[in-house]
Amino acid sequence: MRHPRDYKDKDVVVIGLARSGVAVAKLLHGFGAKVTVNDQKTREECPEAEELSSLGVSVHCGGHPDGIIHEGVELVVKNPGIPYKAKPIREALDLGIEVVTEVEVAYQISPAPIIGITGSNGKTTTTTWTHRMLEKAGLAPIVAGNIGRSLCDACMEASSDNIMVVELSSFQLKGTSSFKPRIGLLLNVYETHLDYHGTMEDYAGSKAKLFANQGPEDYAVLNWDDAYCRSLIPWIQAQLVPFSMVEELPSGLFLARRGEEEWLTWRTPEGRTVDLVRSSEVGVPGRHNLQNALAASAAALCAGASVEAVAAALRDFRGVEHRLEHVRELSGISYVNGSKATNPAATIKDLEAFDAEMVLIAGGLDRGMEYGELVPLMREKVKGLVALGETRGKLLEAARQAGVPQVRSVETSDPREAMAEAVRLAAAIAAPGQVVLLSPACASWDMYRSYEERGSMFKESVHTL
Repeated sequence: MRHPRDYKDKDVVVIGLARSGVAVAKLLHGFGAKVTVNDQKTREECPEAEELSSLGVSVHCGGHPDGIIHEGVELVVKNPGIPYKAKPIREALDLGIEVVTEVEVAYQISPAPIIGITGSNGKTTTTTWTHRMLEKAGLAPIVAGNIGRSLCDACMEASSDNIMVVELSSFQLKGTSSFKPRIGLLLNVYETHLDYHGTMEDYAGSKAKLFANQGPEDYAVLNWDDAYCRSLIPWIQAQLVPFSMVEELPSGLFLARRGEEEWLTWRTPEGRTVDLVRSSEVGVPGRHNLQNALAASAAALCAGASVEAVAAALRDFRGVEHRLEHVRELSGISYVNGSKATNPAATIKDLEAFDAEMVLIAGGLDRGMEYGELVPLMREKVKGLVALGETRGKLLEAARQAGVPQVRSVETSDPREAMAEAVRLAAAIAAPGQVVLLSPACASWDMYRSYEERGSMFKESVHTL
């Protein structure tokens, strides 16, 4: 892709009026492009439309009008969640017009180096943790991307004194061509989002684009324990910085035994070994969060953070909302919000994080997946299941296979009533010393606009018990 300033007086179409669409439309308009924005939602459902119209941006809501994509269009920027089978995207590709996401546009204008973080699970925790480490090191980080603030918006305010810490989804990365982060971090790759990508090859390939344009001056941080991540090593041109939970590596980040204690340890390329903190000191619960801690430490150290700053952030970081967030203890029962667990692999990690017996609240959007992989941990740890949403039948079957003693089903599809009923049923099942855990193993979109809304309703329901 050319630099956005090269689109002066050129026709550019932005598909999707969400956060990223508004930001990229403003940016390209500011560079003098003739910007047209299109969204399927009605004008009334697009509060951003008036602001863009007042700037001189052409806004079309309520569907995809014929002719919006034509041979004169130089670039199409799409909202990451819009599928490539959508009519205007198909038309653009058929005409040979480049289709990108705002990540590609933002990369072209960012004066600050970028740390790009992706993976099937753990992205937000790792991104936030990395940001905290760089803050403690005085390196002026700005967090953006899939975590909340659009990358285009953040880049317009950044300078070369900043470091962009960017959470990236497979949807965003698929729509890139020249994007090249200074530090790329791949946490893991599990089967998910196949309703969008179609195949595991397309999904994993989109994640791998993180490293595609890197060179020897860049860093590639990846999970040594993940088979797919390791398979990329022969093609990576950047300096490799692996992290591992199970091996002491010749260089990189790993867990090391020192007598009875376990340490998060960094071994430099020169072979110097530095113990950061004991694993028991890490401020976020769950074995899987030690993996996130190693990954964040690797990225922060590559960016120039001091060992002292990294160690301090490892100790005092307390996690992110909706990710094993302790909500309340009532009558000896702990209530934990893990709404961000949007696939079975994430729920497995949540279940592994606790030694206590659990009552699990799970269920949501049916993407055609099965839940047999949950059965072993259900058998071991789950004493009650409350299932809701489109997948409740599948989860009830998994619980039956696991021999879970008590199971309940929430039949209502009203989002607030469903969560309130789920919490009431779980509270009735749970005993003192147990944990009531919301860890849905599914996306939220059958009933909730986002996992954040789902988690917030869980917390609200818990506080009204």
